[in-house]
Amino acid sequence: MTDPAAGRRLGNRAHGAFGEDRVARWYEANGYEVLARNWRRRSGELDLVVAKAGLVVFCEVKARTSTAFGSPFEAVTPAKQARLRRLAGEWLAATGGGRSDVRFDVAAVLSGKVEVLEGAF
Repeated sequence: MTDPAAGRRLGNRAHGAFGEDRVARWYEANGYEVLARNWRRRSGELDLVVAKAGLVVFCEVKARTSTAFGSPFEAVTPAKQARLRRLAGEWLAATGGGRSDVRFDVAAVLSGKVEVLEGAF
């Protein structure tokens, strides 16, 4: 993918970070507060944790340059969903947010365009 601002080609990690930045800005523009980015544990990583009005949202971000290997949404398999649920529980326990309402979203960034599927699983 090319960074439109810089006009240069991005590597996989930079492309992922670019997508996460775009999605974080989307959530902020829609009234959410970003609580965590790239929260890591041995068992995996949460891309974005955002909150709004007592709701904590765990968002998996998938950035792609094309659909040649399927939709970005299809990349969040049942195994990945289970891992994200476990990680969300760990995040809630670690931060004291265990009494919050939660939602799991998947965000696709395809050629720079952001699409968020709220309540994806």
